[in-house]
Amino acid sequence: MSLIGRTRARGVETLSLDSPGNRNALSAALVGELSDALTDCAKDTDVRAVVLTHTGNTFSAGADLRDPPHPDALVGLLRQIVELPRPVLARVTGHVRAGGLGLLAACDIAAAAHTASFAFTEVRIGVAPAVISLPLLPRTDPRALARYYLTGERFDAPEAARIGLLTAAGDDVDAVLEPILDGLRRSAPEALAETKRLLTARVLESFDRDAGRLTALSARLFASPQAREGMTAFLERRDPSWVV
Repeated sequence: MSLIGRTRARGVETLSLDSPGNRNALSAALVGELSDALTDCAKDTDVRAVVLTHTGNTFSAGADLRDPPHPDALVGLLRQIVELPRPVLARVTGHVRAGGLGLLAACDIAAAAHTASFAFTEVRIGVAPAVISLPLLPRTDPRALARYYLTGERFDAPEAARIGLLTAAGDDVDAVLEPILDGLRRSAPEALAETKRLLTARVLESFDRDAGRLTALSARLFASPQAREGMTAFLERRDPSWVV
């Protein structure tokens, strides 16, 4: 059974994270299927833009703790979104946690309904938002990231737009995206690709400079005793031992 739904309308390919049973957590299988779908979109000249969305009430709960992707695979997926020669838009109507926020930051444009919520929950299970910082740090307000990275607090869609995680938020996310998609359909494909390269150059510099270091950090933290305690506590629905 596929974990990625695919539809197309007027040159826009919609890829839906379709694993609602685990809240679209980023498993090794889901990351692999999404990467394959993006590869197809990059090769297909009929695709003018890609919309990344979800089924269920969660865009993505972050890494699948039972079947996590290798950090290198997640780096590869995020870079693939940034480098795709088509604009990639995130469409969010539910909750986004941890690694799912890396997908949003990698997209060129991200829109969410006011019902969406966001949180960098890594510190609460004993790890850090390492790999997802590659697209996040260049694109998001640093003071806001300091607060939300360090506390794991939940924040809403208007706040996500204020700090640069989202392009826009509204009561009806499709109404928000409609004029954006219309503009992309009216834009010349080669011009779009070259304009995207201008916009993503700084983000790709962070991948070139920091990917190896952050991948190693992620692997080290996920193998740590605190991470084992944090993940066990999460799965057992209890506070980890360090909570005071």
